[in-house]
Amino acid sequence: MKKTMVLLLAGLMLMLSACGGNSGKQETTQVDLQAYWDTLQETYKWNEGYMVDIEGEMLEAYYPGLGDIAAKQFIAKMPMMSSVVNEMVFMECETEDDAALAAALLQDRITTQAEGGAWYPESMEAWGRGIVIQQGTYVAMIASAEHQDEIAESFTALFQ
Repeated sequence: MKKTMVLLLAGLMLMLSACGGNSGKQETTQVDLQAYWDTLQETYKWNEGYMVDIEGEMLEAYYPGLGDIAAKQFIAKMPMMSSVVNEMVFMECETEDDAALAAALLQDRITTQAEGGAWYPESMEAWGRGIVIQQGTYVAMIASAEHQDEIAESFTALFQ
């Protein structure tokens, strides 16, 4: 039921974000990443400070160089305190080349954590299932022990 709800909400967001005039140019899907994040928080009950922003020195330590990439939208979240892997980054870059660079940096985070950075076998296994998705100038890194596939599917659905 949760999966269906996420997909329906993602479809609704896509329809709402795609409204507008066509001036003869090929339209690029516009996605409001904050609205998407808000939907995830509501769906998975991540309210009341469970997920916090990854920013500043922590962003540079976890994702070296990612903060140097120009982003139109940027959301990086992780649990304030949890033994369960649940870390996500969603961003819209200025160019597809920037998005490809961001995707490589995000993949480095997954690889580092899966190869021992996460310390515990269960955490390393969950990180090993992490995924980076690039859709044009949009990039997502999803590492979630509990909702990995559902979130990846709902993110991809935003662009279909």
